[in-house]
Amino acid sequence: MKSFYKNYLFQKHVLAAGKKAPENPFETLFSLAKLFGIRITEGQHLADASMIGFTSSQLGEKVPEPFYRGFPESVRALTEEELLYDQLLSYYMTYGLDDFSEARHSVFEENLERAAFNETTKVKEFRILTEKAALKYIGEIVTNLLAGTRPLNEQAYLLCLNYIRDFRQLPARIASKNTIIRLLLDLRDPEIARHLILSDVIKAADELNYRVYNQKSLRKLNLKNQDRKFLTRIINDAIADGRCDIETCFEKKHLWCGLLHHLHFLPETEPAREFADAMRGRRNRSAYAAFEAKMAAKDVRGAASLLKERKGSGAVLRQLNYLISRCEKDEDAAFVMSCLDTRNVLLLLQLLVQYENYRADGLPRTFVFTKFNTLRVHHETDEECAARKSLIGKAKADLLAVMIRERLKHLLHGRLGTVYIDPAMSAYALPLQESTSQGGFGVLPKGTRLPIGEAKVLRAFTYWEKVNDIDLSVFGIDDEGGQMEFSWRTMFRKQSGAITYSGDETSGYNGGSEYFDIDIARFRKKYPKMRYLIFCDNVYSLGSFSDCCCKAGYMLRDAMGSGQVYEPKTVESAFRINCDSRFAYLFGIDLEKSEFIWLNMGRDSAAAVAGTTRMDFLTDYFHVTDVINMKTFFEMAAQQVTDDLSAADVIVTNHDLAAPEGAEIIREYDYEKILAMM
Repeated sequence: MKSFYKNYLFQKHVLAAGKKAPENPFETLFSLAKLFGIRITEGQHLADASMIGFTSSQLGEKVPEPFYRGFPESVRALTEEELLYDQLLSYYMTYGLDDFSEARHSVFEENLERAAFNETTKVKEFRILTEKAALKYIGEIVTNLLAGTRPLNEQAYLLCLNYIRDFRQLPARIASKNTIIRLLLDLRDPEIARHLILSDVIKAADELNYRVYNQKSLRKLNLKNQDRKFLTRIINDAIADGRCDIETCFEKKHLWCGLLHHLHFLPETEPAREFADAMRGRRNRSAYAAFEAKMAAKDVRGAASLLKERKGSGAVLRQLNYLISRCEKDEDAAFVMSCLDTRNVLLLLQLLVQYENYRADGLPRTFVFTKFNTLRVHHETDEECAARKSLIGKAKADLLAVMIRERLKHLLHGRLGTVYIDPAMSAYALPLQESTSQGGFGVLPKGTRLPIGEAKVLRAFTYWEKVNDIDLSVFGIDDEGGQMEFSWRTMFRKQSGAITYSGDETSGYNGGSEYFDIDIARFRKKYPKMRYLIFCDNVYSLGSFSDCCCKAGYMLRDAMGSGQVYEPKTVESAFRINCDSRFAYLFGIDLEKSEFIWLNMGRDSAAAVAGTTRMDFLTDYFHVTDVINMKTFFEMAAQQVTDDLSAADVIVTNHDLAAPEGAEIIREYDYEKILAMM
């Protein structure tokens, strides 16, 4: 089996057996438990010695030493002056003399004899499948991923692409237009384009311009002749097959006009000529143009009716703030709400989160959206805030949230039979927007909250190869949005028992590493105003994460800090950062509740230093599970919720439970099953 499939299965807590009969399975089981804290719950007889090396590569193999080998004890023993001099000397040797030939370490720290590793660690439950069963499971994952309407993150998309290439199987249903377009561009199979309509070609051209030509704007086109012919064929096929939605094409009329000009498009049929003339003409016949005309005439009811008729209830939902804010009478608002009979579960979930957390204070907002699998952020200026006309009151927002929640209950109820839901699932968020996330072991949907425990230290890490320097940093956020930086630029003055930094390693091609230790109880006492911590990774050298090999994650360690700096047994998550950017948000900590919070987003940014950006908007993600979580979602979807495990058709849990025969188990990392339900 290809290593790519094995890697993906590992994050599903599955090891794939080889074709040969295993030797010494008992010894392998013992080693997996002792070295990595892994307990095999199924397929113990298939355990093979090769699984030890494979697991080591997943949880950390040959991780480079930190700048301070004695981290954290040796760091705390050094003075501010020694810490600063160490750092300046390292920078002089590397960036000053351009010498990255070897790893740089402290010239001041004394040799430290580490105590033997002796910590209580959480058991990781895995199962072993035969190669045939593992490939069948991969096929089920791919089918479910392609059934979801959301764009996939890079790892999930590559799984689908590899599976289709290897087994020449294209599932009948691919629900996401984003995924269809990416498959079309990678496979160059015009048959895939039959899943698209004409208006989707603009998105295909935009994706092609970015993936092949590294251009983020469709207004900058310089396509090769083969790509021009490819897009022209897709346009002509869509028109010939009757997949020609000219009205929707009007919504991006200026882009269409530019694309047709660049393609030297010459219509060969009457429908093609009608389309080209429409895009090149002066008139705009889009539904949104007619909608805006009615809004300008203060005909809110007419605008809502038109949008519902021509674009569907989902379009009304997307314009809800705009419509409600223009309603002068309660009857008008009631009419607009009567138009919201959409069946789009995902859209309803996103709007529920928006209205439950709605701010009606009139202060500047931060807008977050995604493109090309990276996060884009716009902070509203004072001028934009003053000109805002779509603000609605908190009472209306609360009413909309109640209405949307009721609609969700109506849509979801009965999709599943009798469901057993582990109470712990209330801590896990739904995968509503995971296209910007990185894949790997232990990764969970953004907003997920996990208890750290008062007696534990959270050790965040990053390590890399094929690049000179990547920086791990931490930012404290107070309740008023104030920000405090803990990074290579500031830590020589801030090292303490509350937060300790391993030093800024710059060791070139052979790799480097950085760590932060956070003792939650001590940090709270030292920085009482801080409410949250946010961890970031930045490529300080030129290039992006997609150009190098970088992993990040976290361990939960005992306060005494026994064993090596990097102990795979304590690793809770280790994931590959491969976004096409220099900036990634990793995770956060709620200091008040001692909880770890998943963020895991690649940000579209050229920032080499995280401290130059605002991060207060990220705290919005910290309250997602208060609005909707895996427990409340599956309560809505159940025909009946039961406490009797033996009576359940579906079991939703983060534990290894003895399920009755035939029952479906959905775990916290089964994104694809949850996405398929949306």
